[in-house]
Amino acid sequence: MAENPFLDSAFHIRWSALAPDLIAPAIEAALGRAQAAIDAIAALEPATLTFENSFLALEKASEELTAAWGKVTHLQSVADSPALREAHNAMLPKVSAFYAAIPLNAALWARLKAFADSPTAVRVAGIRRRFLEETVKDFRQAGADLPAEKRARLEALQSELAQATQKYSENVLDATNAWQLVVTEEARLAGLPAHAKAAARASAEKKGVAGWRFTLHQPSLEPFMTYLEDEGLRREMWTASAAVGAHAPYDNTALIGRILALRAEKAALLGQPHFADAVLERRMARSGARALAFVEDFQQRCGAAFARECRELEEFAAAQTGRPLAPLAPWSILFWAERLRQARYAFDEEALRPYFPMDRVIAGMFELVGKVFALNVAERPAGAVEAWHPEVKFYDVRDARGRHVGSFYADWHPRESKRGGAWMNYLITGGPGPDGARAPHLGLMCGNMTPPAGGRPALLTHREVETVFHEFGHLLHHLLGEVEIKSLNGVNVAWDFVELPSQMMENWTWERASLDLFARHHETGATIPDGIFSKMIAAKNFRSACATMRQVAFAKMDLLLHMRTADFAGAADIEPAVRGSIAECLVPTEPPAPTIVKRFNHIFSDPVGYAAGYYSYKWAEVLDADAFTRFRREGIFNAQVGAQFVEKILSKGNSADAAELFRDFMGRDPDPQALLVRAGLA
Repeated sequence: MAENPFLDSAFHIRWSALAPDLIAPAIEAALGRAQAAIDAIAALEPATLTFENSFLALEKASEELTAAWGKVTHLQSVADSPALREAHNAMLPKVSAFYAAIPLNAALWARLKAFADSPTAVRVAGIRRRFLEETVKDFRQAGADLPAEKRARLEALQSELAQATQKYSENVLDATNAWQLVVTEEARLAGLPAHAKAAARASAEKKGVAGWRFTLHQPSLEPFMTYLEDEGLRREMWTASAAVGAHAPYDNTALIGRILALRAEKAALLGQPHFADAVLERRMARSGARALAFVEDFQQRCGAAFARECRELEEFAAAQTGRPLAPLAPWSILFWAERLRQARYAFDEEALRPYFPMDRVIAGMFELVGKVFALNVAERPAGAVEAWHPEVKFYDVRDARGRHVGSFYADWHPRESKRGGAWMNYLITGGPGPDGARAPHLGLMCGNMTPPAGGRPALLTHREVETVFHEFGHLLHHLLGEVEIKSLNGVNVAWDFVELPSQMMENWTWERASLDLFARHHETGATIPDGIFSKMIAAKNFRSACATMRQVAFAKMDLLLHMRTADFAGAADIEPAVRGSIAECLVPTEPPAPTIVKRFNHIFSDPVGYAAGYYSYKWAEVLDADAFTRFRREGIFNAQVGAQFVEKILSKGNSADAAELFRDFMGRDPDPQALLVRAGLA
């Protein structure tokens, strides 16, 4: 019998063979083998324990399962279907229970502890010492030292959390897909950019409806809310977007309370005052209180600028409309902000779009990493490597020595079967082996960028360009990993450090010299004219206090939900309490806009994910703004600085403490001033 394709370890994945009915037999088989490997370690005689048959055997025990389940979860995020969802959800409790049980396996923990405390363990050095210490901390943090009844409760709780967060995520996707707005009178689309209109027309044709079809997916939603002059239509779109996850049959209200309660119970079982401390103990922030203080410091630093920006927008709208000065409607904020920006800087984001055809952006980005990091990225011919959708491209990455360091898939445009947002993930972790050879890594990056329309290529906004660079930064972190212990490779670092490589890449999208590599007019090939570039830079920090405060609001909401859960979890509707807790961080509107708590996938669509960790974006911004000052000072294409960034950050994974890695690259601790200067807030 041919091997189940979900269990095939070949570098080139047979996506077309990954049928939903093969998921259960594959995962059941992998679970059985993984459990047998765990049981074998747990049955070892203490006198026979070695690093290889305990810690290293544990590292390898679930490799097959992790790879197979990774294919399942990836497909569910890019090619969702009723059959796939059913197969995924049938196995999710078993997979969650397996992973939750590992650190709670008393016999296994006894063997690991026995080796860690043995005289032989003293001789374990280097990356193996790091792995031993990290594993012991992982087990303790997960409850390995708890009495039996508490360990059993923790296992059950983890399984329930996995199912509740999966359902939350499904509700957000289903509610987003369930809504559409079809406009049949072209006159009502006044103000809408040509590309958005063409995309809406193409969407309508695809669905067999007359007119222009709009959805809640970002490439449709954003230009609609920013440019459309018809306030009634904007209100309709905003109302639908704000309602995602808030109404039956996709209501996340009860799920939020349950998820928060389960997380709080988990923290209590682990002897922590709240979930934030349980999660942050080994991240750079170390505690919920320190993360909250960091977030509130930013709130305080930009509070006056935030109030001024809100007032300026109200004054501008009042002057333009002749209406009395008052808070704006939430469906008019983006519209008037764009009008104010154009009035102040004579700069329209849309003027940049013709200079960002997706193929050139991608090619220029690859040229940039060639200059800075000495990498060669080459696309395989269409069809040469199988993928999960015809639009997906496949690339190989080689270093200066010609070594194949890794490959990746790229999937950039929205589909109804694909979740929203942008993300990077990995499918295979290679890296150096004990025999001195190095296996290539395999990863992927996905997004929901503006698709091609009306015979024109996909023309991106600058924000979308930043997102492409961001996800590629994550990918480089994975592909350039040189850590022999796979679980310490690449992006498996402290969560508040993981965004450094990704946000670092965004800096090059603002530099003239690097923009000239890829920002070329899709028809003429011309670079961005000086006049437009000057306006773009001048407008860069337009309403930056509002942008900062938006991140602060999300981060503060997340931390408060997980530090003061009792204030929120019991309420029939969590929204008023959440809104009250972050009210001073929200743009005043009339009517008041609901928060994103019912569609906040970052913190509720995974058992942990960004929960109590959303502050990491701002934290890592401090790191990236500061780290990029080296390139600004020594040359933005400086290959020596690039090589040091690869050597000291990108290749190191979690082989050393994150603060130590940063100090190694910069020669000192991070300086928050660099970010405030970059954002025009210092």
